[in-house]
Amino acid sequence: MGKPQAKQPPAVLFVCTANICRSPMAEALFRLILREKGIDAQGWRIESAGTWAPQDRPADPVVVAQFAYRGVDLSAHRSRIVDAALLGGFPVIVTMEPGHKEALQVEFRPLRGRVFTLAELAGENGSVADPTGGPPEAYARTADEIERLLRLAFDRIIGMQA
Repeated sequence: MGKPQAKQPPAVLFVCTANICRSPMAEALFRLILREKGIDAQGWRIESAGTWAPQDRPADPVVVAQFAYRGVDLSAHRSRIVDAALLGGFPVIVTMEPGHKEALQVEFRPLRGRVFTLAELAGENGSVADPTGGPPEAYARTADEIERLLRLAFDRIIGMQA
């Protein structure tokens, strides 16, 4: 008999394009929602990555500033690109746009059933708008939209854990 496999912690990976704006927002907001619901985020693996991410860039300064107001320090965030090794560790992969979902499903075919858009998990259609380069209000609207969708998708994400 082989060794029993250690149970993996619950895990979710958030994916956008450059991993400097939307996916770090989603990662931070999901942690906040877990805490609000009395769930210890330390018991979770919550990360983010990008489909076309430059390696090791900090989060967008507007995102860092806006999340500081929410009591979240994103100054240590560094971007990274998705790869098979990273994706394989997550039972749930949440993208910000249908194009991200499609790209991941094409490039990483065995993971097709684990990749969803945030809107889809929330029972809606569409994309989370990318505010990059826009005014601070656009970033705030995007953060609010991600939070709204995460709240709608929360029970589904919890229920999809292995």
